[in-house]
Amino acid sequence: MQNSVIAILGCTASGKAELGRALAARIDAEIVSVDSMKVYRGMDIGTAKPSRAQQAATPHWLIDAVDPWEPFSAARFVELADEAILDILGRGKPVVVVGGTVLYFKALYEGLFPGPAAQPELRAEIRRRAAEIGSEALHGELAAVDPVAASRIHPNDIRRIERALEVYQVTGRPISSHQTQWADATLRRPEWNWRLIGLRRPRELANRRINDRVRRMVAAGLVEEARRIWSDPRGVGEQARQSVGYAELSEHFEGRASLEDAIERIKIDSRRLAKQQRTWLRRLPGVTWFELEDNPATDLLNGILTSASPG
Repeated sequence: MQNSVIAILGCTASGKAELGRALAARIDAEIVSVDSMKVYRGMDIGTAKPSRAQQAATPHWLIDAVDPWEPFSAARFVELADEAILDILGRGKPVVVVGGTVLYFKALYEGLFPGPAAQPELRAEIRRRAAEIGSEALHGELAAVDPVAASRIHPNDIRRIERALEVYQVTGRPISSHQTQWADATLRRPEWNWRLIGLRRPRELANRRINDRVRRMVAAGLVEEARRIWSDPRGVGEQARQSVGYAELSEHFEGRASLEDAIERIKIDSRRLAKQQRTWLRRLPGVTWFELEDNPATDLLNGILTSASPG
């Protein structure tokens, strides 16, 4: 399994992490997390972070990398993930990549569109307009100049709308035109022996699993964890603040939603995230798909090992 990098892909609550740990244990691999929220220290319950015992049993990379008030980007993720993968492969071990952050996986697998540097004044102006006219209207402005990007970005995803508008205003070109490199298979990184493994569950079942997971998170102390982060005097960075689970509870802490409504909103937004992941994964070529019902993802381990064998 020389230079082997096995990616376990799937929607939220599909069982990726569970299968990834079982696979890593079987083949003596180490895990690289591809999750934009697990990088933050203290955000444990709401991100379904592996326990300390699980991390002790199998080394995990890109977990607890920064504090919630620190900025973190796809470019920084790729830099750290590259270092991790090279370290693991250099010791003769395979890598299991696990996570559901589409942008981060695209950047790691296909290369990153660096784009222009962030423009704080321009971003502040875009953010001011978002507060003035609302995210849906701002999304409409993006659709007018870059319909391709707008079709990929949810109207409530202010951070990505902001970046797309920023790139357009700085370069005069839609961000989608810069990102066409992702459609070019020749740009995929050839130095690693990639295997893409996908997990699928029926949509109704997947939604039920998401709802159940949110209930378990709340029972495990999600509200208390989110309140501790929200009230930290050092503040919370924009990316951490907008993450599913924490964003909705922040509205409750600020008096704009009841606790019951906030929890219900977490379920809705988690299902919406899964839908976005499902749409993108359907377009990703080269994935070996495994169908699951309500059984544990680890039931697929033997089939995964067969499909992931080199050659």
